[in-house]
Amino acid sequence: MTHVSHELHAEFPEDAEILHGLKVSDPHFAKLADHYHDLNREIHRIEAGIEPASDARAEELKKERLSILDQVSAMISAAKAGA
Repeated sequence: MTHVSHELHAEFPEDAEILHGLKVSDPHFAKLADHYHDLNREIHRIEAGIEPASDARAEELKKERLSILDQVSAMISAAKAGA
């Protein structure tokens, strides 16, 4: 069980300004960030024992969260390259 923050700003602390800019200017990014936030909260509830889930379901959610992190990382890199 982990209680480490996995919020986007915690995952990319040096890119907080870029994250904010993407969220307000790119509807796809905003939707992706919202979905990430929902997944992250669900994983946290499972890890805290608040919401029951099988190990397979928890792992599936974590893999989806990692996939979104990869997409966000690529979008941050693209934003930096375009700056």
